Amino acid sequence: MDTLLLPSPFVLLLCTLIVISVLKIITLIHRIFSYWKNKGVPYLPNSFSSFVMDWKLFFGYISFTDHFQYLYNYYPDAKYIGILDLFKPTLLVRDHELIKNMVVKDFEHFPDHRDFVNNDVDALFSKSLFFLRGNRWREMRNTLSPSFTASKMKFMFDLLSKCSHDFVNYLVDHPELCHEIETKEAFRRYTTDVIATAAFGISVNSMKDRDNEFFIKGVEATKLPTGLLGIVKIIILLKCPWLAKLIGLTIFPPATSKFFKKIVQETIRAREEKNIVRPDMIHLLMQSWDKESNSAHKMSLDDIVSQAFIFFFAGFETSSALMCFVAQELAVNQDVQDRLRKEVQQHLAEGNGEISYESLMKMSYMDMVISETLRKYPPMPFIDRRCAKRYELPPSQPGCKSIIVEPADPLVLCIYAIHRDPKYFPNPDKFDPERFSEENKDNILPYTYLPFGHGPRKCIGNRFALMETKILIAHLLQKFTLKTTDKTVEPVIFAKREFSLRSISGSWISLEKRET
Repeated sequence: MDTLLLPSPFVLLLCTLIVISVLKIITLIHRIFSYWKNKGVPYLPNSFSSFVMDWKLFFGYISFTDHFQYLYNYYPDAKYIGILDLFKPTLLVRDHELIKNMVVKDFEHFPDHRDFVNNDVDALFSKSLFFLRGNRWREMRNTLSPSFTASKMKFMFDLLSKCSHDFVNYLVDHPELCHEIETKEAFRRYTTDVIATAAFGISVNSMKDRDNEFFIKGVEATKLPTGLLGIVKIIILLKCPWLAKLIGLTIFPPATSKFFKKIVQETIRAREEKNIVRPDMIHLLMQSWDKESNSAHKMSLDDIVSQAFIFFFAGFETSSALMCFVAQELAVNQDVQDRLRKEVQQHLAEGNGEISYESLMKMSYMDMVISETLRKYPPMPFIDRRCAKRYELPPSQPGCKSIIVEPADPLVLCIYAIHRDPKYFPNPDKFDPERFSEENKDNILPYTYLPFGHGPRKCIGNRFALMETKILIAHLLQKFTLKTTDKTVEPVIFAKREFSLRSISGSWISLEKRET
């Protein structure tokens, strides 16, 4: 036989390696797609459908709300189901009793969020309170908690009230803006001013100074990567942090990180030089930075910058979204708006034309309206947890067996889907503040209403977000009647490439000046 016709040893070796690699990949894929079946957990029976759903979400063909509601509704009687989150086996928890155990009773088993961005890749994000873990999280939470007590909220109320007055008065003075106003963009300007003054001690008027750097950096920071390059960027950040670090890839533009670091440094320097004391987040972080501590983790400038930034990021995006949905529901439901305005006017009359912190806290119908808005449009459609210690779950449904959740296993709690479950909230698509009246709110099952999460990991800034929203809505109703326009989309259709809830076509209403 002609030896020239035989493949060379190199070709044979290459072919063997290719075959072995393909077999290993097939084995791995089979193991992943049969993971929940082998554990006896309810799962999407068609693995290909699960794969397609994941990638539809990733490429922006469906929204997060549609994705998770589809998964949540697939087994309506299951306590939890097995899903694949970008090939990672993940438990989707549906049962409110299990949620109670995980976030409160057995919190030590699920104290942290999942991995998102490695600390070496983007410290601005990974060092923030939201992503810290273990003792480091507890220390930072204890440091920041005093910033958000009722007494601190009362102290900051005047700052927020001034921002609200400035915002509403600007609209009164510029009626040309009120015929059709996109509230997301407008309310982002208000939240920029609020956070600048309350957290950084800096006075900003983003309605007048429309291109101020605080507002511009906020827009940049909340803009998700899109297109094929954006998808590749997210995959590298999530799955290959070593590569992200090697090529200098970060979630936020370097200019954004540089800006916030500069602002925090200048704020600290000014306070130290002028002996300025403000009972806010920056002051408490400065105190922790200065004091000698036995803690293994000494506060650094990057730590302070990260906490200040995540406070800005959360307030800029989620608080402005809440205000948008409150405004739209009031415009659509004029009877609710009229009743709420009557309550606001009553407190204005009692306060000689001004709303105090105490009177705002007494507005019961305001609470009902905000609570119902948070039910229908939770700031985050889902929250996650990461197992720290082995944990046994009861059978998901009759015929199944109990399972063990292992350390590092991820779980997802679908807040949006729970809030829209007719078992817990009849006629869930209807905006009905009466669900939260004194007579009815006790009928809500515990741990089925989770707009800010629950337990030790509950959103630390929820009081602040509620206060800045309530005072703005009160001042708007004092001066304007909120109405729908031809651009108002009802019911809201959510944008597909957003983690938080946002209308795909913008949140449009009109503001009709009232005679006062």
